[in-house]
Amino acid sequence: MTKPMKGKELADLIRQDILAQTDAWKARGIEPRMATVIVEGDPASLYYAEAKGRAADKLGIDYELHKLPAHVSEEFLLSVLDNLNKAPDVHGIMLELPLPKHLNKERIISAISPLKDVDGLTPTNLLAVVTGTPGLYPATPLACLALAKHYGYNVAGKHVALVGIGETVGKPLLHLLLREKATVTACHSKTPDLSVHLKQADLAFVAVGRANLIRPEMVHENLVLIDAGINETEDGSIVGDAQPEVLDHVAAMTPTPGGVGTVTTAQLFANLMTAMNLQASREEERTR
Repeated sequence: MTKPMKGKELADLIRQDILAQTDAWKARGIEPRMATVIVEGDPASLYYAEAKGRAADKLGIDYELHKLPAHVSEEFLLSVLDNLNKAPDVHGIMLELPLPKHLNKERIISAISPLKDVDGLTPTNLLAVVTGTPGLYPATPLACLALAKHYGYNVAGKHVALVGIGETVGKPLLHLLLREKATVTACHSKTPDLSVHLKQADLAFVAVGRANLIRPEMVHENLVLIDAGINETEDGSIVGDAQPEVLDHVAAMTPTPGGVGTVTTAQLFANLMTAMNLQASREEERTR
């Protein structure tokens, strides 16, 4: 019988650990604080930003939301980020995407301090994923791997099909999987037949952002499928990259919603705890 790999149980465990760490910081007189910057214009992004604020409140974490107008200049946005970088009481910074087309996404992301980049999107942190050095790794790839491990599916020595090699999920996940000693087949838009690779894989991680890309005839009954895709349909519902019917044709699969996204939200605040530890270590080095 197919096992649905729901994210709530793991997310709850992550949140319990965050609560303990938050209490420890407060005992030292430090109030953990997260700042999110959003340029108005995308209702879904605003919804997610406000949802993170509610999640932060439950964790006892201070949360500030900086809403900027859609016509904001790049220079002003960079100045907001610079102020947050310099603010000693702000420990994590998130930039909600997408940005309006008149803004240079790469330049703006690069302006975030790597020590506060809880999304793990700056070049410094993306390089850290590749090299395995300490840093803030992107939350969704971490959530994907954590879900597999939580349900007892170790990727070491397994054949893994990675579908999608985007900058924020697929590529970082590729390096995390390789460090875990998985044998990885990376599939992308030029891969002629995904089903060939899915049918040979023990596990599949899918992160394309295309609804119904994975169909029942492309998988097999022993496959474990982690679906990181989040897509909005015409009727406003949220679906993954795999058709819901795929659930009946694999050994285990994450639901959408309620799977990877649930864990990703918790992981963002776990990254805040990591950021605070990295900042504390840097300050100790500076004052020696």
